[in-house]
Amino acid sequence: QLVESGGGSVQAGGSRRLSCAASGYTASTYYMGWFRQAPGKEREGVATIYIGYGRTYYADSVKGRFTISQDNAKNTLYLQMNSLKAEDTAMYYCALAPWVARPLDLVTYNYWGQGTQVTVS
Repeated sequence: QLVESGGGSVQAGGSRRLSCAASGYTASTYYMGWFRQAPGKEREGVATIYIGYGRTYYADSVKGRFTISQDNAKNTLYLQMNSLKAEDTAMYYCALAPWVARPLDLVTYNYWGQGTQVTVS
């Protein structure tokens, strides 16, 4: 089960941290990521991390502004979002997959949270 939190409204240039609490998955290596979907647009990969190795992957649109991280002890995934722009407004989803060929490709992610809305104005 994946449960996101931390969404809300923020002014452009501000920051926000999203959290994703994971439960029920016990593998030592797997992928977790953040995806987003803006109104009228397709869902897209934002940032992913290969749990167990710590490798991270970012969409070009968020590189240098967003940071994905994990807290193993809390089984929680984070997305620190800085320098937010209006175009970052979207529903943000957390997802998990045992293994993926393309970390930012949402197609192969098996498990999804319900999403948390981020609105930048």
